[in-house]
Amino acid sequence: MNWDQVKGNWTQITGQAREQWGKLTDNDLHEAAGEREQLIGKLQEKYGMAKEQAEREVDDFASRM
Repeated sequence: MNWDQVKGNWTQITGQAREQWGKLTDNDLHEAAGEREQLIGKLQEKYGMAKEQAEREVDDFASRM
């Protein structure tokens, strides 16, 4: 699934995102609203990831959807 598809189906995908990244709250996922860069920022904030690592995780997540 490409990122546009993820964004379009974000409300259905948030449960899977919550399972993937348990530290993200419902509010975090709501704020990200399917925006790739917002989600990357939330992962960096909550997990202390480098931007490159967060980008890889987000892209891997999208490819599995």
